[in-house]
Amino acid sequence: MATRYLYLARHGEALPDESGLSDNGRRQAVLLGRRLGNRPISVVHHGPLSRAAETARLIGERLDGAAVTASESAGDCVPYFPDRDELPSDCADFLLRFLSWSTAEDHERGPVLARQALEQFTGPVADNGERHELVVTHSFLIGWLVRHATDAPKWRWLGLNHGNAALTVIRYTPGRPEALSASSYPCP
Repeated sequence: MATRYLYLARHGEALPDESGLSDNGRRQAVLLGRRLGNRPISVVHHGPLSRAAETARLIGERLDGAAVTASESAGDCVPYFPDRDELPSDCADFLLRFLSWSTAEDHERGPVLARQALEQFTGPVADNGERHELVVTHSFLIGWLVRHATDAPKWRWLGLNHGNAALTVIRYTPGRPEALSASSYPCP
């Protein structure tokens, strides 16, 4: 078993219709790619939505030899729907209102994708050497993965907000607890 470094980045700023990246979003992706250019990232996974795919492509162009691949597990989803009784009483109404827009499909599909993301992207790897992977995804999934790494309650993905093109790194080392080794705000 070897250490996995999981780099998590939210897509760059999207156009108002979310059909792709704005000029600023493309700039954010290019800057993040430059920032990661000296890291030994071997693969860039991205969700299927165009804003994530475009961000991943722009970052990948700045990484030497990294494969860029679409992954349904890196898609936009609501990873977990809490019950009122597991939420803090002072913010339960707010959090449940926040999730009230979700559909029956979201309730069915989101937790499945979240479980798949945990299976695909977390934990040490069965390799001889370290693995460095980037996942370009959406704020909710990043919140879910950070929540999991810190062993926080399942509902706690709510409120873990990630700016466009912001970077978070989680280290999974055999025989040690997960470590949130770096986190930063978006590229300027």
